[in-house]
Amino acid sequence: MTFDELTIFQIDPKEPLTNFINGQFVAAKDVMDTIDPSTGEAWAQIPRSSPVEVSQAVKAAKAAFPAWSTTSAQYRSSLLLKVAEIVEKHLDGFAVLESRDQGKPVALAKRIDIPRCIHNFRFFATAILHHTSKSTHQDEPIRAVNYVKHDPIGVAALISPWNLPLYLLSFKLAPALATGNTVVFKPSELTSVTSWVLMHAFVEAGFPPGVVNMVIGTGAEAGESLVIHPDVDIVSFTGSTVVGKRIAALCGSQNKKISLEMGGKNACIIYPSTDLEKAVPVITTSSFINQGEICLCSSRIYVHESIFDEFLSKFVEAAKKFTVGDPRGPSTLGAMNSEIHYNKVMGYIKLAEKEGGKIHCGGKAEIEGRCEKGYFIAPTIITGLDENSKCVQDEIFGPVVCVMPFSTREEVISKANATPYGLSACVWSAISEELHNTAGQLRVGTVWCNTWLTRDLNMPFGGTKQSGIGREGGEDSFHFFTEPKTICIAL
Repeated sequence: MTFDELTIFQIDPKEPLTNFINGQFVAAKDVMDTIDPSTGEAWAQIPRSSPVEVSQAVKAAKAAFPAWSTTSAQYRSSLLLKVAEIVEKHLDGFAVLESRDQGKPVALAKRIDIPRCIHNFRFFATAILHHTSKSTHQDEPIRAVNYVKHDPIGVAALISPWNLPLYLLSFKLAPALATGNTVVFKPSELTSVTSWVLMHAFVEAGFPPGVVNMVIGTGAEAGESLVIHPDVDIVSFTGSTVVGKRIAALCGSQNKKISLEMGGKNACIIYPSTDLEKAVPVITTSSFINQGEICLCSSRIYVHESIFDEFLSKFVEAAKKFTVGDPRGPSTLGAMNSEIHYNKVMGYIKLAEKEGGKIHCGGKAEIEGRCEKGYFIAPTIITGLDENSKCVQDEIFGPVVCVMPFSTREEVISKANATPYGLSACVWSAISEELHNTAGQLRVGTVWCNTWLTRDLNMPFGGTKQSGIGREGGEDSFHFFTEPKTICIAL
């Protein structure tokens, strides 16, 4: 099958997209609309998969596992590298669809989302070639040789979110396949078009039937059916804490191995020694990029009282420079992903006003032309809220940031840790001791010091508390998607 950009990337709203099961594109019994967030109008039809279709996909993955799990790492690596090459060749086409499906600017998808998808496939495709077993022998006299073999686990269920569709899907797909598992994945029903296109790349790359399967549908129907299926051996989920807890409960009853990357309410701590001219542009990006719809975005900014007014002035000025509008144009921010999510975010802004918070900029963005019915919110900065406010404690997941002063290190660390979440944080200071001591006391999975979102896939990634269970990335992904088996051979 030829990966023909002229046909695959031209989505016909009258031709429903399909599931991908056992190497075939299979029409679903029921379909539903997917909405362009920038216009508020339906632009494609996608499957609304049932438990029956989920079972078909799991059956195909289970049947393909014995052969796939015994292939060489070199073979699996070569296929994943082919997928990366195909996606890279059609980067612009993927970026346009990712923008239309998610709401983000096309330029952002070209610069971050699709290149990161390509990088994820290449990273794990090459890393698997260097993932070796460990061996030891007993002390003298030598009586046995022991070594550890890392076996693929079986059928992996992968559930990815709507905010970074291909970016986060590839972060799961690549290591799961590289380590010899077969896969059934469910993309978010809000952003599944680029996943459908990606399956054509897997076909062209030469993946055997049944190794990769995709079912599109709602979480309640397709997602839960996939998680509880008795032939699914391992589950990797990225999404909300509420859904993650539900998955944990379901998997716990069946003793399935799980990795959960869930919500965040990330603190950004700014000490007096910080060079604000250098820091403010990065902090502004960390707060509002991708419409604030990144689980790692800064959403609580704690500024030392001695520089609070100066920082706030520069921060508001920088936030106002973002342009909100048609994702196809030069705008730097696009639309909220859905009407439901738009209403949720606007509800928090209204709550902040009701609680006496001061809105320095932002709120609903009025867009003219084709996007007048879209779901747009401008970068919103709020001060004057109590630490117990829902706006300070809840994950809003939009371009909304609460800025608060602090006076001592002990105070700010206590406040930064005083949420149910523990995904990430940022610390800004020119004093090394301040950076190390603060980072060491924050109860989160990742701390960025004088930077943000500088990712190295060799490093473990995940959260603490209500932000997740487990770690993925590099060696951690290989350990998650395999089961270590100790083999002892007597001499």
